[in-house]
Amino acid sequence: MTEKTNDDSKHATEDTRRPLPLGEALRTARSEFTDLTGLRAESVSRFERTGDGWALEVEVLELERVPDTMSLMASYEVTLDEDGHLTGYRRVRRYERGRADPSRRG
Repeated sequence: MTEKTNDDSKHATEDTRRPLPLGEALRTARSEFTDLTGLRAESVSRFERTGDGWALEVEVLELERVPDTMSLMASYEVTLDEDGHLTGYRRVRRYERGRADPSRRG
């Protein structure tokens, strides 16, 4: 009979660990992003699985103006680890809510 060591148990647990479901990862990321920046994510415009977690692009309201179509929005690239915790973020663009992105016009 073979005796299992603590190292064997650790590797077995790591090998069977399932990735965090996307919905749970998004909720965790949204909460941590808001805590760090004071900005609330209005939507997620991109997400993808990476080798070590998730990469998201979130849209946030940075500056509210009247009329609302003149408010300043921003896209942030947000990275998460396997457990859905924020590992980094950066603003990738800023735009007025009522304007189409020139690179995406039909």
